[in-house]
Order: sequence, then C-alpha cells, then structure tokens
Amino acid sequence: MSRRDAGDREPGRSGPGRRDAVRGDTGTRGSGRSGTDGAAPRRRRVRVPAWTATLTWKAALFITVMCCALAALLGALVHTGMTRETVGQSREKALARLADATVAYQTGEAMPPGSGIDPPGLPAGLRALAVSGERGTLVGNLAGHPVMWAAAPADGRALAAVVDYGQSARTIDNLDRAIIGSALLAIAATVLVGAFAVTRVTRRLHQTARVARRIGAGDLDARVADPRTTDPSRPQDEVAIVAGALDTMAATLQRKLQTEQRFTADVAHELRTPLTGLSTAAELLPPGRPSELVRDRVWAMRALTEDLLEISRLDARTERVDLAVYELVPLVERVVRASGTETAVRIADPGPGRPARVRVETDLRRLERVLGNLVANAHKHGRPPVVLTVDGPVVTVRDHGPGFPEYLLTDGPQRFRTEGAGRGHGLGLTIAAGQAEAIGAELAFRNAPDGGAMARVVLPEPPDPNGYAPDDDAPGDGARDGGTTGGGGTGGGGGSESGPREEG
Repeated sequence: MSRRDAGDREPGRSGPGRRDAVRGDTGTRGSGRSGTDGAAPRRRRVRVPAWTATLTWKAALFITVMCCALAALLGALVHTGMTRETVGQSREKALARLADATVAYQTGEAMPPGSGIDPPGLPAGLRALAVSGERGTLVGNLAGHPVMWAAAPADGRALAAVVDYGQSARTIDNLDRAIIGSALLAIAATVLVGAFAVTRVTRRLHQTARVARRIGAGDLDARVADPRTTDPSRPQDEVAIVAGALDTMAATLQRKLQTEQRFTADVAHELRTPLTGLSTAAELLPPGRPSELVRDRVWAMRALTEDLLEISRLDARTERVDLAVYELVPLVERVVRASGTETAVRIADPGPGRPARVRVETDLRRLERVLGNLVANAHKHGRPPVVLTVDGPVVTVRDHGPGFPEYLLTDGPQRFRTEGAGRGHGLGLTIAAGQAEAIGAELAFRNAPDGGAMARVVLPEPPDPNGYAPDDDAPGDGARDGGTTGGGGTGGGGGSESGPREEG
C-alpha cells in the first residue's frame, strides 16, 4: 500500500473532486459594428459634472482608491494565511484518522468512526486518486455539511476518513466578515480625515483666489495675510508660499501705481501755475488770428491739466460724493444745452404705475460731467443724429457712427490709447467711467445692432420716489421726443475735452 502523499489538495485548487466553472459566450460574435451597413452612430460624450474637477473631489477619490487597494491587499493576505492554517489543521486531523483507519484495516480490527472502505459521499475525484495508488485530502460536503476527506489506496479500493470542517469554515467566514467590516470602517475614517485635511488646503487656495480677483478688480489693498507668511517660526507649505508671493506682488504693484498717481498729480499741479500766467499773458496779446490760436491752445492745456488732476483723484479714491435727489429730465436738458451741440432729447413713456417725474439720487456735478463727456464724445467721433434717451433712471447716449472699437467693449476705456492715424482714446471716457463709479451709477458701452455707439448709464433711484428735488433743478426749455436742444456754452459738466473714440 502506498504511503506517498502525492495527491494532497487544498480548497480552491483545481484537480479531481473540484468542479471548474465553465464560462461560455452567451451570444454570437460579430464584426464589431452594430446596426445596418452605413455610417456608425455618433457616440454621445458623457458630460462630467463640474464638481468632479475640484481638488477636494480628486483627493477624496484618490484616497478612497488607495484605501480600497490597501484594504484588499491586506484582507487577501490575512484570508490566505488564515485559510492555509485552518485547512492545514483539518488536513492533519483527517490524515491522523486515516492513519488509524489504515492500521485497523491492516490488522483486521474495526474501523474507527468516520472511516471505511469506499464510504458513501466520497468525492469521485478523490476515490480515483486513491485507486490509482496515491493519497490525498479534499474539502467537500457530506449531507450538506462541510467536511475534510482523506483517502488512501487499499487493495484496489479507497480507504477514506472524514472529519468535520464546519467549525473551520465558520471561522474563515467570520474572519472574512471582520476583514470587510474593518476595511470599510478604515476607509470611511481615512476618507473623512483626508477630506478634512484637503478641505483646509483648498479653503486657503480659494481665499487666495478671491484675493487675486479683488486685486484684478482694482482693490490693491486686498491681502491674503496667511499666518504662515507673517510668522517666520512657522513652517511654510506651498499654499503659504503662493499666498506670500501674491501679497508681495500686490504690495509692489500698489507702490508703483501710487508712485505714478503721485507723479501725475504733482505734474498737473505744477503745471497749473505757469498755465495760469500763460493764460493771463495770452489775454494781453493784440486781437488777431495768432492770439486766438494761442488762447485756444492754452485753454486746451488747462483743460488737460484739470483732467489729469481729476484722474489722479479718482485713482486715489479720495473723491467725496455729495448725494441728493434730483429730477432727471431737467438735469439732462440742461447738460445738452450747455454742450452747445445738436442733440435730440427723447423721454420714454413711463408706463402705467410709474411716476411721470423721474427722480434719481446722485451728485449733480459729477452726473453732469458724465453726461457731458458722453455727448461730446458722440459728436466728436460718431455721426449725427445723436440722441439722448431718458427711460426711467436709465440714460442712453447714442450716435450713428462706426461704433465703439472692440477693445473698448472688452476692456473698457483706456487713457491715451492711440491706434495710429490720430485715432485712439484720451481721458473723457475714462473720467466718465470713474465718475459714474463714484456716484454708484452703472456705465456700459455697446454697439447698436443697426450701427452706432451706445453708452448706457443706469442711475440709482432714491429710496422714496417722491423724495425732495432741489428747486434749482427746474425743468428747462429743451425739446422732447426727438426735439433738438442747442445753445452756446462750454461742454457739459466741466467743459474739458472728451476722450476720443477710435473711428472705423
């Protein structure tokens, strides 16, 4: 009788007594193209939600995947080791019982319990292995209960012994459940801790981005002020380095702009005294064409100097606004009269339920400056007719020229921008935009669909529509509904030259 353990088997290994799962194709294979002959249908591209692009989601997904992979690896190692140890113990018991049964068979004594020759339930694969002259073990079922079989050859038959494997199977199942539960808890805890840590980093990044946007919008006093950048004893991470670099850049930019603003204000202020003397001297010149040219140029230089001073004050945000409630229509008519231009004033129908007299809360001088510059700019760089429309608290100045250039619509007015051939920008539109911001109005530039430039001013209304309006703002004599108001005088609201607009 052979005692060679050439046929020992472990659960999960292929061999006699194990039924291999057969996987077959459930359908026919084609050429890879579905449908009838012709163009292949276009695949719809799956739209990924925007939140999946955030750093928090990506970090959480990465942490989850890594935790799952680590838990699967550790679980597989623990399961394999525990299964190998449990199966080994059961195999030793089965082989020990098989050895006792072999001795009893050789001596002719009674077989111990759980052993016999070709017992019922013995797996066919293990019986064939024993009949072939080899000894082996196999985990199987006996009456629906897990058992460990051990078989050896016995005179052309199979001598087999069986031991209970239920407790070992339950131990492995309990271990697997414990591994899965522990892995899920560990993954959840790790994801929560990781998400908290990543959220702290992303919150600082969002703060840095918000400050960068404020700086881009003109608030040069904005700073991130990360505590890691102000305390040298604290270690700095990459986010702190970026925040510190942004603060340094903003401070440097602010110093440069303040230096330029001071230079502009100082130059304009220093020019006022000699220009005043020059203007006085020009008045003493004898009448004639040369004297008119000198006085005209002196006036232009004085207007430019005043514009530069106004720009410097707007840039420094030192202007103080004197707000009051005014009737808008008489104010607009007075601006048009003062401009000395052929400008039509149209008053839109207020409609049912709206007051006939439009009142706005504004600074009178600054609003006149804004509207005067827009009207002068429309006449200088557009084509007639120039129409000023009042529709509630909205004032629109439109010409019928070539329209605003694309860069002005995109980036707004730019001071002293030249495009060659005498085209470009001065300071008029820049001052209008700055004064509109100072009084809380919204100034927008766009081109009309049928041609021409449109400047739209939306003024803030008073809290009380029937609020007080100063008596000195009484209705003027300007024509309405397409009428033209003209008159002599300097440009509206200050009379300085308006900023040029590129033609063509």
